[in-house]
Amino acid sequence: MKQTDKAEGHRKLRSYVLRAARMSNLQRRSYNQLLPLYSVPYSGSEISLREIFPGASRYILEIGFGMGEATVRLADENPEVAYLGIEVHKPGVGKVLSEIERLSLDNLRIINHDAVEVFQNMIPDRILDGIHIFFPDPWPKKKHHKRRLIQKPFVDLIAPKLVPGGYLYICTDWEEYAEQILAVCSEAAGLENAYTDFAEHQKWRPRTKFESRGLDKSHRIREVYFTKTT
Repeated sequence: MKQTDKAEGHRKLRSYVLRAARMSNLQRRSYNQLLPLYSVPYSGSEISLREIFPGASRYILEIGFGMGEATVRLADENPEVAYLGIEVHKPGVGKVLSEIERLSLDNLRIINHDAVEVFQNMIPDRILDGIHIFFPDPWPKKKHHKRRLIQKPFVDLIAPKLVPGGYLYICTDWEEYAEQILAVCSEAAGLENAYTDFAEHQKWRPRTKFESRGLDKSHRIREVYFTKTT
């Protein structure tokens, strides 16, 4: 997930840069047939998570779920928790839609749209118990750092959506980006580090194939875990 462009005195936020990607037949079928059934259409007005997920005990939103391995597993293991995933990558959207159908997951829905606009227009303040951002694109070249998702304007946008005591949980395997993420979150109003520095691994978070490949290359996984103050 990423960020770019211009507006209101600073670069206009976008949460992604679309790249060409091939879809399998299953992903394409799922995207075309299941998107109307298991997605929340983008809207310019606020949505009610209580109406979308009646009876849910908590509401967790994931930004950029990729192929959705961790997202699906968490939803399957925690049926009382509502999970809303935002993604623009069509193969990943198709894959998660097929898993929602296969596992009959009533507690997982997706929004196939830019996360920045979703947060600006659809998500009410003080409603989310948690926000997950697992392995956002590090944009390693210095000239591309401006495209990184985790920067002050974006964190300032999403932090008010958390309930008091809610959490923002970010993971990356790119050391320099991890330092930036920690610094940005440390300066954000209303957020407090639950640890003195980087967080310990949250054992409930499933590891993904992407993460396992990074570990195989001796990449160090950095985790940042902040909570919303009252």
